[in-house]
This record gives sequence, structure tokens and C-alpha cells, in this order.
Amino acid sequence: MPRKSKRDILIETSLRLFSQYGIHTTGIDRILLEARVAKKTLYNHFRSKDELIIAVLRHHEEHFRSFFVSSVESAGGSPRDRMLAIFGVIEEWFIGKKFYGCFFINAIVEFGGRSNPILNVCRKYKQSLTDYIAGLAKEANANDPDELAERLSLLIEGAIVTVQVSGKMESAVRAQEVAEILIDNECSK
Repeated sequence: MPRKSKRDILIETSLRLFSQYGIHTTGIDRILLEARVAKKTLYNHFRSKDELIIAVLRHHEEHFRSFFVSSVESAGGSPRDRMLAIFGVIEEWFIGKKFYGCFFINAIVEFGGRSNPILNVCRKYKQSLTDYIAGLAKEANANDPDELAERLSLLIEGAIVTVQVSGKMESAVRAQEVAEILIDNECSK
């Protein structure tokens, strides 16, 4: 197995620290200490902390989206079954040891409503998941696949925030119950 590059080590260390402690509260010095990388090395790869944050978001986007889609697809079955499987996938994520909420939601909260590259990466990621769900809805012959995908995405986001705020792990199950009603109302049998 090839050794990880210093850039990859910086990104992975930053992701872990940002997820666990927050982006603003995690300083560059802590990242450097835990990554065992010199400041010069950091700035050879990233011109600023914002540039590092964007690289971390893109890295996480690629890995989490791959995990999410492959988990849903491996559930198999009809498009309807796979749409419902989404909620089982997020439930597994919630009960995992490394659940600190959605990294993208957390980043959006930390960076506020300002339009900036960080917010744009988060929005793009969230839209890519909604687009994936719209594809499943279209396969399931939904009357309005885009609208159904928006509603299911809203349920997913609500479940994530509910677990994060209240610790109620059953939020994925409750969201799935509502999703089943929406899907059955929108899709041809």
C-alpha cells in the first residue's frame, strides 16, 4: 500500500478535527501538530485555511457520496426500495462511532449565509444527492421526480439535524415512515 502524501494527511487530519471540533475552533497549529507536518508544507499545498477547507469538503464529498450511493444501491430491489433504503443507510451512519453530524450542514452553519466558495461546495454536494434521489424517483415513475427528491432530501436533512440536536436515533425510522407515504402517493405501482 503506497504511503499517503503530506497533502492527503493534511486533508484527512483536518477532516477529522473539523468534524469533531468545528472548523473555526480548529486552528492551523493543531492540524499541523496532529498531522505531523510543517507549516511550510501546509502552505506549499494550500494558500489559506479556506483553501484547505474547500479541499477537505471536496475530499469528504467524494468519499461520503460514494459510500452513500453504493450503500443504497447495494440494498437492491426496485427504485422505490432503494429510495426507502436511504433511511436505513443514514440510520447506520447515525449510530456509527464517528457521527458528528453532517459535515456540510456544520460548515454551512459556521460560514453563515454569505455566498462564498465554501458555501458553494456545500450546496453543490447537497444538490448532487438530491439529483441522485431524483434519478431513483424517475426510475420509480414518480409524477414529479424532482419534487419528490426535494421532499425526501428535506426528510433526510431533518433527520440529520434531529439526531445532532436531540440525539434521537429513531429520527431516520420516523423519516422513512413519512418517506414511504410520499413515495406511495407519488409513484405508479
